[in-house]
Amino acid sequence: MTTLMRRRLLAVPAVLALALAAACSNSSSKDGGGNSAAPTLTGDCAKYQAYAGHSGTKVTMFASILSPESDSLEKSWAEFSSCTGIKISYEGSNDFESQLPVRVSGGNAPDFAIIPQPGLLAQMVKTGKVVKPPAQTVANEDKWSPVWKTYGSVNGTFYAAPMSANMKSLVWYSPKAFKQAGYEVPKTWADLMGLSNKIATSGGAKPWCGGIASGTATGWPATDWVEEVVLGSYGGDVYDQWVSHKVKFSDEKITGAMKTVADWMQNPAWVNAGIGDVKSIATTTFQDAGAPILTNKCFMLQQASFYRAQWPKGTNIGPDGDIFAFHLPAVNPTVSSPVEGGGEFLAAFSDRPEVQAVQNYLSSSEWASSRVKTSSGWVSANQGVDKSLYTDPIDKLSAEALTDPAATFRFDASDLMPAAIGSGQMWKSFTAWFAEGQSIQKVAADIDAAWPQ
Repeated sequence: MTTLMRRRLLAVPAVLALALAAACSNSSSKDGGGNSAAPTLTGDCAKYQAYAGHSGTKVTMFASILSPESDSLEKSWAEFSSCTGIKISYEGSNDFESQLPVRVSGGNAPDFAIIPQPGLLAQMVKTGKVVKPPAQTVANEDKWSPVWKTYGSVNGTFYAAPMSANMKSLVWYSPKAFKQAGYEVPKTWADLMGLSNKIATSGGAKPWCGGIASGTATGWPATDWVEEVVLGSYGGDVYDQWVSHKVKFSDEKITGAMKTVADWMQNPAWVNAGIGDVKSIATTTFQDAGAPILTNKCFMLQQASFYRAQWPKGTNIGPDGDIFAFHLPAVNPTVSSPVEGGGEFLAAFSDRPEVQAVQNYLSSSEWASSRVKTSSGWVSANQGVDKSLYTDPIDKLSAEALTDPAATFRFDASDLMPAAIGSGQMWKSFTAWFAEGQSIQKVAADIDAAWPQ
């Protein structure tokens, strides 16, 4: 409403003023039963007509996504909220994984939770508080590969629509620093390890930096390192058996993968550049871990595509820029293009009409496209998203890997495991592995012993 219109409204009787204000925003009609139907949305808001009729309502959303990533998340639904009148009250927390079960069991569940671990989703479904999605949300899943629907399902029943996909198998580096030092991007695991040793013996910066601190989720980056090595060493079958505990952590394949990680990310000559020793990895937040690359104290960081949001504003990200990334090579060259990915799923704890309207929108191709437009570092596996919308080179790199039919793709193992393991004992034991130097054998035995019967 313009300033002139507001002034004119002040000059007319109150009842007429209210009527004019309503006419400026939308028009309404009566349904067949004589009740007020949803208002007719016009102009830029017309595309949200299917979600209209819930103006003046509010829904709550709880997740682990923090600023700056959460800023673009809220921006992605800002127009929807303005047009429909449904306010989405978002709260992000570093303690999400531990706080969500507490809130749900205490009768204080949010309307929505964005859950990154299928194992945690299964835990929430067992409480009986998760509400099955409406028909339109279910129909929207046709735009996703069927495997994604299984990740949002528990015991064959679909509960949570996928929202995002991310590429975890990336190594961040500085193209400028590589060029100046005469280094080339490694194509094989042997080349990567050889480059790491060359950097370490050069007398300058160390090859690797890392951080696994993340509030109550501390330890998750370390689980990714082991998962990358398991998938890249043995392929999908062994990985799947490990997820289901048919292959235990104490199996020589898994302890062997952990030994590979120890030789890589617990090598005192290789880490933790610009920050401290090996133990400092446990106290360095994953958000801060890559900073030494920008000050030429560190050459590489293994982190997911969503780390794009952690680089300072103004950082030139691209093949010839300050920062870019390359695909982490397979440990075993016979494994075809291993890709570990993750994602987030929208679970509802209420079936109020306004909640279902938001659920339908956030599972749509239209919302996914809006999210792509508002956020570099965010990728969707929704096939309804026009790939030309990806303007960021990291997003393009990730989208190509995630959709490569020749890739050996698997979802994050710790996210698939029971929550007591994947977001519980595994995080705890892997943190102790780095912080206290616990042996691989003890770490593996402790996790196996904690596996739910």
